[in-house]
Amino acid sequence: MSDGVREIEVKYRVSDTDAMIDALRDRGVELSAPVEQDDQAYAMRGWSYGQGKTGFAFARLRSQGGRHLFCVKQPVDNELACMEHETEVAEREQMHAAIVAMGFYPTVRIVKDRRTGRLGSMSLCLDEVRGLGSFLEIETMVSDTRSGAEVQHELDSFARSLGVELMRSTETYDSLVRAAQAAVV
Repeated sequence: MSDGVREIEVKYRVSDTDAMIDALRDRGVELSAPVEQDDQAYAMRGWSYGQGKTGFAFARLRSQGGRHLFCVKQPVDNELACMEHETEVAEREQMHAAIVAMGFYPTVRIVKDRRTGRLGSMSLCLDEVRGLGSFLEIETMVSDTRSGAEVQHELDSFARSLGVELMRSTETYDSLVRAAQAAVV
């Protein structure tokens, strides 16, 4: 991914996954078979939950189907509008040690079963997140100067047009998982 490209997304809690699958199919979106993603989230030293995320970098180490992906996101407009850099790595344990050596600390583990599809420039993910439930993520990559909020408004309009009951979330999975874990304690 080149410099200047931002990932802009919106996220929704979904109460009826079958209705969502049908609504997406009606729009021509065929979702993939579910694939397990095992993500370890990391934050920079000096940041803690409760602080804003804009201006901080966050890392993720994902394992999926025998592959390991390292990603760094830096929220620009809000925590779902980020500069993103991602690459495949050979060894999860070695990359974990490198991330910690770079000044990040592990926060939460997020395990989900993800089904993906595309519609135009939108990537759609229907996730079953362990401990949280079902979510729809809609994201697009932009290189222009439009605000993240403007692009999120467009993505939200599409989501609402599906006619399925949705509850929008402005938080990332790591924040949602952490809040769920804290509620149990």
